[in-house]
Amino acid sequence: MKKSLALIFLSFTLIQCIAIKAESNAAPTVEISNKTYEKNYENNPKLIVGIVVDQMRYDYLVKFYNKYGEGGFKRLMNSGYNLKNVHYNYIPTYTAVGHASIYTGTTPVNHGIISNNWYDKYQKKSIYCVDDDNYKTVGANSGGKKSPHKMLTTTITDQLKLAQNMNGKSIGIAIKDRSAILPTGHTADAAYWFEGGDEGKFMTSTFYMDKVPNWVAEFNNSGKANNYLNQTWDTYYNIDTYTETLPDNNNFEGQFKGKETPTFPYNLKELRKLNGNYSLIKAIPAGNTITTDFAEAAILGENLGKGVFTDFLAISYSSTDYVGHQFGVNAKELEDTYIRLDKDLERFLNFLDTEVGRNNYTIFLTADHAAVQVPAYLNSLKIPGGYFDTDKFKEFVNNITLEHFNSEELIENISNYQLFLNKQKLKELKLDAQYVSQVIANEILAFENVYKTVTAHTLQTTSFTSGILKTLQNGYNQKLSGDILFVPNPSTISYSKTGTTHGSGYAYDTHVPLIFYGAKISKGSSNRYYPIVDIAPTLASFLNITEPNGSTGTVILEVLE
Repeated sequence: MKKSLALIFLSFTLIQCIAIKAESNAAPTVEISNKTYEKNYENNPKLIVGIVVDQMRYDYLVKFYNKYGEGGFKRLMNSGYNLKNVHYNYIPTYTAVGHASIYTGTTPVNHGIISNNWYDKYQKKSIYCVDDDNYKTVGANSGGKKSPHKMLTTTITDQLKLAQNMNGKSIGIAIKDRSAILPTGHTADAAYWFEGGDEGKFMTSTFYMDKVPNWVAEFNNSGKANNYLNQTWDTYYNIDTYTETLPDNNNFEGQFKGKETPTFPYNLKELRKLNGNYSLIKAIPAGNTITTDFAEAAILGENLGKGVFTDFLAISYSSTDYVGHQFGVNAKELEDTYIRLDKDLERFLNFLDTEVGRNNYTIFLTADHAAVQVPAYLNSLKIPGGYFDTDKFKEFVNNITLEHFNSEELIENISNYQLFLNKQKLKELKLDAQYVSQVIANEILAFENVYKTVTAHTLQTTSFTSGILKTLQNGYNQKLSGDILFVPNPSTISYSKTGTTHGSGYAYDTHVPLIFYGAKISKGSSNRYYPIVDIAPTLASFLNITEPNGSTGTVILEVLE
């Protein structure tokens, strides 16, 4: 009996040894448990909120300061860290490029979003930054074939998901599709944007989901959008107190269809009939208000900021851009839009205090670009500025190629202040592309309102260290950009003579606000220069995660506690 027991014990021990040996040769498994995460990231806030105000000049913080209440912009400025000298460090300063650069920590050189729309020299057609036919519309009838696939690098939101082993939620919200999609990167749980026309709904793409959550459907069925458009837009305060802007009726403002003058009040119920129905909400302050409503619904519907892991909510206020484009930077309509946005921010901050907790969230607020004063207004004050005539420029370029190379077929496309050569035609005529590019670059300097020109070859072989050509180089992508790039004169735009636009590397387009506020943020202000690409690595630093994989920015140490 004893021998039998000994044999059984010996056999069991041998089996155990074999099992241990087999286990030691197996591939190790790694799991991030909640307890492990809490130990490694216990000091991180539960929610990061990125706020981008579309087309916000830095000086709007100062210009309208006395019109703001204590709980919105002023709360962020006075209780957070206000960076007063932040600039975009590339050309072009457009919406898609701005949002991509904020969240990737780099410029079009790396992230590949070179404009809102650009000419694809391989497909021989113009393409849109977030279009993707591989996906379908969700939550509406159209407008959802979108994804971030054209953005080549990761975002800070991607890196947060990766650091947390794909835990935590990342959600983007905006009126514009590109402003919701690009910030949350390739790993987002959701991006929602507003479809106008007869839809009046926040929608998404099958890139993210096959069906909108119940809270989104309930929001869309609530009638909020319809209610906002059945009201009258009048000034929040007495219009006589709006002393920071031009008279209500001036020659430099655009206007809505169906209204004879660009003046308050605006009967939205009537105007929506001729201005795209629900699309009208994009161009009035209520577009920002419904964005705030939807952001609050997202926080409640997704329980953001309530879990072990850090969530990220990227919000973009798009209506400020639509209002600026239509009325210009000195309009009563613009002033009222910012006064009302300030109220929306105050409401949202109070909501975060209640639902997430004052010490559990961190915010940054910035803009995707600024805007130029209406050139016609500048001219009325004898300040240089003007309008770039694209049709005359194309004719001018054709005359150059005809004179020098006996052909009017050498230019394939002109867009975004870039010229794309017809490489097939150059080959047929046995012309050297580098030589042709340089000749054209030299000659177009003679065109009215062209300030500087440079060839792609020069940008590839020369490193500019400062000035406008440095910003042009930061926006140049060798694979995607054109063969010749040029810069118009200051305050010169391709636009109507009412309202304004953006896109240049001049200070009026590059200088934007940047405020950090909340958990782990110091209180103060700074006049030091920082490029916009410093936001993402700064967030990575205080979250203790890796910066985006194309990041070229540096950490803004002074904002961190």
